[in-house]
Amino acid sequence: MRRFNLAVLAALTLGAGLTAVPAHAGERHAPLGIANCTADACHFDVPAGTYDVKVLLGGDADSSTAISGETRRSLLPATDAPAGERIARSFTVNVRTPEGEPTGAEGTPGLDLVIGGTAPALADIRVTPARHARQILLVGDSTVCDQPGDPYSGWGQQLPQYLRKGLSVANYADSGESTVSYLASDRLWGTVRPLIRPGDLVLVQLAHNDKTTDGATYRANLETLVAGIREKGGEPVLVTPIVRRWFNSDGTLNNNTALLVNGLGVDHPAVIRSVAADNDVPLIDLTAKTKSLVESPGTEGSKGLYLYNEKRDNTHTSVRGATVYAGLVRDELVAQHLIPAGWVRAAE
Repeated sequence: MRRFNLAVLAALTLGAGLTAVPAHAGERHAPLGIANCTADACHFDVPAGTYDVKVLLGGDADSSTAISGETRRSLLPATDAPAGERIARSFTVNVRTPEGEPTGAEGTPGLDLVIGGTAPALADIRVTPARHARQILLVGDSTVCDQPGDPYSGWGQQLPQYLRKGLSVANYADSGESTVSYLASDRLWGTVRPLIRPGDLVLVQLAHNDKTTDGATYRANLETLVAGIREKGGEPVLVTPIVRRWFNSDGTLNNNTALLVNGLGVDHPAVIRSVAADNDVPLIDLTAKTKSLVESPGTEGSKGLYLYNEKRDNTHTSVRGATVYAGLVRDELVAQHLIPAGWVRAAE
C-alpha cells in the first residue's frame, strides 16, 4: 500500500504536476487584500484555481474569528485573540464553477469569504495563487457534498477547516449520486478524473444511493473508480458510508437501514472493505467509527449529529455532526500517513 512520507511529499511538491497556478498568475494585478473586505465578508475577483489565504486576526478587544467561504465551506475554525494581540493563520482554498455541488447552481464568480465567529476581528488578509498545493478531491453523495442550504452540511464541507496551507479540498460530491450515476456523468466523474494530478488524494464515499445496485456491479464500479484514479497518478482512498441514525429497540444500530445494506442484500461497507483489501487501497471505515459515535450518546443524545430535530432526517448531518465526522476523516488521514500531521490543525 502506497504511503507518503515527508521526503516523498517534498519531491512531489517540487514537480510540475503538483503546481496549481491560475492562468492569470503571471499577469500584474492590484494586491488582493483587506481593501476587498467589509466588516463581515470579502470578495476577490479571481478565476477558478487554488489560492493561499493568509489572515491576521485580532483587535483592541478580545476576539474570536471563524472564516467560511464559497458554498458554506468551513475554512478556518474559531480562533481566539486576546485584546491587543494579532494571530496569523493560513489556509488554501479551491475556487471552482460550480462552487458547490457539481450539478448545482454556479454560484458567485471569484472567491467569497464570510468573516464570522462570536466576536470577529479581521486585521488583514492576503490572497495569492497557490503554486505548490496538494489536492484532496472528494467523490461522494449528499452526506459528503458542499450543501447549499442551512441546516444541512456534508462532512466534506467541514474538512477544509482542519487543513493548513498547502492542502486544499476540491469537493466533487453531489446529492443523490450512486456509483452508477457518478461514473456515467460528464459533470461528475467526467470532470473529476481529468483534474487528478500525481500525488493527489481522492476520497471515495458512494453507497447511500446504490439502493438497487447489485453486488457485482457495485464492486466493479468501485474498482473502476480506483483504477481511474491510479491511472492519473492519484492515490485512491475508499471510505465506507456514515451510518444512518436508525436505532433498534435495544439502542444499537445493528440493522440493514443503519448499516447501509440495500434491498438486494448488498452490504455496502463489506464490499468496500473487500475492494480496499484486494486492491491494496487505503480504507477509512467511517461506518464503524460513526456507528460507535452514534450509539454512545443513545437515541436522544445522537439527534444533534443529524437533522432529526429540524427535519426528522436520520441520514443527513447537521453542521455539528458533519464537523465531528470530518474530524474522524482528518484523524485517519494522519494515522495512515496519507498526509503529514503537520498539515492538519485541531479545531481551536
